[in-house]
Order: sequence, then structure tokens, then C-alpha cells
Amino acid sequence: MESCPECASAVSPQDRFCEECGRNLRVQRTPVGGPEAVADARCACGGGFDADGFCGRCGRDRPPARDRVEYVLPGLAGVSDRGRRRQRNEDSMAFGRVRGRGVAAVVCDGVASSERAEQASQVAVDTAVDLLLTAVQSGADPEEATGDAALAADAAVGRLARPGAEEVAPSCTFVSAVVTDESATVGWVGDSRAYLVGESGAARLTTDDTWAAQLVAEGVLTEEEALTDRRAHVLSRWLGADSALDAPQAVTFRLETPGLLVLCSDGLWNYLPEPEDLWAVLPRGVAPVEVARELVEVALKAGGHDNITVVVVQLRGGHGA
Repeated sequence: MESCPECASAVSPQDRFCEECGRNLRVQRTPVGGPEAVADARCACGGGFDADGFCGRCGRDRPPARDRVEYVLPGLAGVSDRGRRRQRNEDSMAFGRVRGRGVAAVVCDGVASSERAEQASQVAVDTAVDLLLTAVQSGADPEEATGDAALAADAAVGRLARPGAEEVAPSCTFVSAVVTDESATVGWVGDSRAYLVGESGAARLTTDDTWAAQLVAEGVLTEEEALTDRRAHVLSRWLGADSALDAPQAVTFRLETPGLLVLCSDGLWNYLPEPEDLWAVLPRGVAPVEVARELVEVALKAGGHDNITVVVVQLRGGHGA
């Protein structure tokens, strides 16, 4: 016998809904608004926090709830961290699973130069993951669902804009994944990335929507020149009121062998830009949450100059996700 994750009432594996609270037992997802924070037991100075959230030694208040969040579901997990230099965490993640059918995940990175960037990214992931999980449950075409989810997230972020303030309208990047028994579909807008990790190596699945990537594709700059240019991270596409988005980029591939799908913000890949860099530090034989934690730790140890978000999906190679 199992228990309902909402009210803890006894349920059976065959039940679709909890008889006590009505929760859909076939769909599990991160909470709307984001997972709860991982509470800091002690302040950075070593002191403890009192009941009001202030350090008894230095008086500093407890870090905001978004500074470090983690969430774990069967077969996938995510970690999001403020990093060491940013004042707040403007990344967001949302993911879920439909029992017996597959999973969906979304990572969005709020654009720091825009207003309420953290709100933009959270609205985007919540909007998109709901549509993607509905598609997984109904068996809808994953590429079509990915397009619908990105456009719905774009519209939701666009509604956050203040009239007459388009130049600072809330905006964010977007990367998503829909994983079923036989295939995976990845969609993206901006420079958040997806990597496929197999038994013998890793491959990057996305191409950045940035000024640098565009000039590299046109042969104007080399990869090395683009990475060192101060405009390397200037976005050419994003979600928000001024995005003019018509569709995300997307790719679908069959799952032939076991492995991992890693979605991340640039707070990770800035330090691990090439697939082989990711492959070199990836822990082996551990749960998705341990992989996500280790990758975040790698970025923190390297400097943690930006927010860092990593979602890891276990791939079973034709035997379900």
C-alpha cells in the first residue's frame, strides 16, 4: 500500500485519484511558485539564526527562500543556487512526471537587466510545465506541445510588463524537455542549455540564441573569440513582452541506451562550456539529485559568479523515463 503525497491517506498503485483529497496520483510535479528552500542551519559567520531569522552573532538575516532550493521526484531532480556573487536567485525550475508515461522539465534564467527577473522565470516554468505534463498524460505530439508551452510561457511573462516600461520588461531564457518511453524532445529560447550524457560521453543538444553564437555560425568569429568578447552573452531571443517570439527551437531524438539528460542555466555551463568538460566532472552511479548537487558544487567552487540551476533526468533507453 502507498500513501497520497498530499494528505498521506492510504492509496493503491491502481488508484488514479486520492479518495480523501482528490489529488491526481498519476501526476507529480514541483510546487507552483517553486520548491521550498533548503534551510540554512547556520549563518555564513558560524552563528545560529533565532526565531525571527536573524543571526545571533553578526545580526545578518537568514538568506531569502530562493537562495537554495532542491526537489526530488522518482527518476529526476533539480537544484537551484544563488551562487556567490548575485544578490538574489533569478533562476527557476519546474518539473514533474506522469506515472507510466514520462516526464517534463523546464529551466528558465531571469534576465538580470530586466525588472522582476525572478518572477518572470518562475511564471514561465510553472506555465510551461503544466502544459507539457498535460501533453505527456494525453500522448500529444511532444514538439507541438513544446512550442505551445514556450509560447504560453512567453505570453505569461509578457503580462508582467508595466505599460511604458518595455525596455526593462520582465524577461527570461527557456529550456525544456519532454521524455517518454522511447524519445526525448528538447526545446529552447535563449542560452540555457541541455546536454545528453551517455555511458561513453556527452553531447550538447542546444545552440545558444546569442549574439556570439550567431556570429560564430556566420563564420565572423571563432568559438574562442566569441567566448572572450564582452557581448558574448547578449541574447538574440528570449521570453517576455518585447520578445516577438514565434516558436522555440526544438530537437527530438530516440532513447537507445541509458543515460542522463541535463538542463541547466549559464551559471553552470559558463564553467563547463564543452560537453567533454561536463563529462569529466559528472559523478557516476549516483541518483539524479546527487548529480545535480555535484554540478552546482563544481560551479560554486569555480567562483559561482551567476545563479546556478541544474535539472537531471534519468534516461532508461527504451525502457521508460
